[in-house]
Amino acid sequence: MRYTGYELLWLFFLYSFGGWVLETIFATIRQKNFANRGLINGPVCIMYGFSAVFIEMILHDLTGIWLYLFATVNITVIEWIAGHLVEIFYHERWWDYSGHKFNLDGYISLSSSLTWGALGYLTVRWGNSIFVGLFNLIPGLIGTVLIWSMVGILLLDNLASLMLLAGRSGRLDRWEAVNSQIANVTARLAKWIAGRVEKRIHKAYPKAYQTEKEPREKDVFASGCGFYKLAVLFFISAFLGDVVETIWCRIAMGSWMSRSSVVWGPFSVVWGIAVAAVTALLHRYRNRSCLFLFVAGTLLGGAYEYLCSVVLEAVTGKIFWDYSGYRFNLGGRINLTFCLFWGAAAIIWFKGLYPRISRQIEKIPVKIGKVLTWMMLVFMVCNLLVSYLALNRYTQREEGIPAANQVQEWLDENYSDEVMERIYPKAKDAP
Repeated sequence: MRYTGYELLWLFFLYSFGGWVLETIFATIRQKNFANRGLINGPVCIMYGFSAVFIEMILHDLTGIWLYLFATVNITVIEWIAGHLVEIFYHERWWDYSGHKFNLDGYISLSSSLTWGALGYLTVRWGNSIFVGLFNLIPGLIGTVLIWSMVGILLLDNLASLMLLAGRSGRLDRWEAVNSQIANVTARLAKWIAGRVEKRIHKAYPKAYQTEKEPREKDVFASGCGFYKLAVLFFISAFLGDVVETIWCRIAMGSWMSRSSVVWGPFSVVWGIAVAAVTALLHRYRNRSCLFLFVAGTLLGGAYEYLCSVVLEAVTGKIFWDYSGYRFNLGGRINLTFCLFWGAAAIIWFKGLYPRISRQIEKIPVKIGKVLTWMMLVFMVCNLLVSYLALNRYTQREEGIPAANQVQEWLDENYSDEVMERIYPKAKDAP
């Protein structure tokens, strides 16, 4: 990461405002009436800010055509996910590219994706350095106060959207049933704010329309493709992913080695997140052609693996895989062969494995399934925390830094260099 946290926040707000200006101008011209296109009330489109910061963090070491291609893929995926999230929370479509050629269910289109790629390229290549330079001209204290003020305003503004969601789900009606005058006043105020936000959104997106909810069976554990289904799939695929990688290393390299992402148990978190994420994103397309699933899996898998490589290196200071020795690799983070593997895996998953595994998961008794899911989630959170601390302490020992407290002494005793090298045999220091 080239920029500090304050500089990234500055870029977030700047691009959010710039995106709001562009969206509002285009919408006002089309509708011949002023339209505030932000999700919240303030003059910001947070998807622009998030996208700009996201691609800066993961693509800053790319140049040329690779920067353009990966910016196109990543921002397109963000727009695709944002469209699904709006539909999940609001049960509406706020934009629809169905009239464009080469669109995907109206969420994204080729023309818009190519435009996003160009904007992303300009952002990373030149825009960010110019805007951060302007921020550094602001005196330190004033800049800090400015950033935190904008963060506070943004958080307060988001409360209105949360109230709207609460109203949509019927929670505000339940508040009115409480025999408390304060609760009634709060509910009326919340309803008024939610109504104002909803009115503004429908004015900004006049073509928005209601969508149907995915039907789910109440007495079936993890029915459909919801939270519990994805959580169980995460654990199953994290375990199976570790097994597959271990066997692959034995066949390809002639030796058994740990491929786990964590210090407790054989779990590959990268695989777990990948399967849960691709299931959530492509579930509605599971009956599409094998070619569609292959292309989607290849693009999403490549972008995801590249993201994981960048994030893990930034967080732990270690490189866990390096494809520099493979042909058609990109910075050693991904290579064409494994990207195609992701595409093939998407076909195998949706056409073969997922329907069978999904049916078995839904046979688990509801109460037992929910309890076990939350127990496993708590376990994995603790597992990830201890793994992060152990890796951080591993790096400190390499730098000759002695233990400074009881926690670090415990880590030295239980996760020595030999233990860490056995768990992470391919890990090496980032340059």
